[in-house]
Amino acid sequence: MSSIGPEGGNPFEGLPMFGDLARMFSKQGPVNWDVARQTATWLATDGQPEPNVDPLERIRLEELVRVADLQVSATTGLNTSIAGGILSILPVSRGDWALHSIEAYRPFLERLATSLSAAGDDGGPADAATQLLGDLGKMLGPVLLGMQSGFMMGHLARRALGQYDLPLPRLPADQLLVVPANLDAFAAEWSLVPDDFRMWVCLQEVTHHAILGRPHVRARLEALINEYVSRFEVDPEALEASLGNLDPTDAAGLQAVLGNPETLLGAMRSPGQQETLTRIETLTAVIEGYVDYVMDTTGRGLIGSYGQLAEALRRRRVEATDGERFAARLLGLELGRGQYERGATFVRGVVERAGDDGLARLWATERELPTPAELDAPGLWLARIDLPDI
Repeated sequence: MSSIGPEGGNPFEGLPMFGDLARMFSKQGPVNWDVARQTATWLATDGQPEPNVDPLERIRLEELVRVADLQVSATTGLNTSIAGGILSILPVSRGDWALHSIEAYRPFLERLATSLSAAGDDGGPADAATQLLGDLGKMLGPVLLGMQSGFMMGHLARRALGQYDLPLPRLPADQLLVVPANLDAFAAEWSLVPDDFRMWVCLQEVTHHAILGRPHVRARLEALINEYVSRFEVDPEALEASLGNLDPTDAAGLQAVLGNPETLLGAMRSPGQQETLTRIETLTAVIEGYVDYVMDTTGRGLIGSYGQLAEALRRRRVEATDGERFAARLLGLELGRGQYERGATFVRGVVERAGDDGLARLWATERELPTPAELDAPGLWLARIDLPDI
């Protein structure tokens, strides 16, 4: 993965933070969140001011999300509320989406930072940041993680339709984020009917919200991602190759190094993460397979151009951007065509054997969540959940 930005070249060129290097390096903590926010906003907006979202957009989307809420509740039997309130929708700019998402992903990124700073600790009194980046660690560690967290969020914001483009739990709240600028851009690219497309996005967001709002689903996925990011291991030789000759007073050199995600990911070994990654892929594949089934069930009768939308959006999600690939590797959410197909096949297999009533049991309790072996054997899953508890 390169450090190529939206218009080519260095994605961080012109960032105002590089005009005050001393201030940038003075921040404390495992992640420099000021750097993360500045980077994310800069990349999300191309460094340009964004217009406010039209107030009529929210009225329009509120009407659609109410319809989606009723449809999803009736189809799934799930409570679509996480915090016990009324589900609402908030249209935001790309920059605001990035800032909201930094806060939503912050617990995972701080866990990652803590894991990396502690990697290689031999029990001695050495400074944790120094363990990560040698003599430059105390200065560069938080900046590197802040810069690359911002890189991820800024790139995601340029394409995100809603808040669940990545199936990642967010802070418990009954408000869904959507990005009208991205909705309009994608609709224009594919010649989609704008209101049909907005209805699709509302249905998909509400369905994800209902599933990830189940306390045991949320807890399982959060625990798996925390386990995954906690198992990253630092490769000292790779870090030395990336940072060995870096001059922290050279703004251009810093931009080149800190702006490349491989500075972070290329310096980590993670063979112990594979088993956790398999369990993450199992859960997320089932979530996406179930969402697709609900979309097919509700959307065909509700959206006139459903077939065209389904084709466009299923192509879109397997065409990952730099930010999405980086997020997938960083958080373990590596969903490709194969995972989507396995999830869809599992859900179809359950419905063929046990109907919608059998499928409704999928999110009942933690016990019903499929294992990796059951993802390709829905009959095995049905047999297990019918066994009495021991």
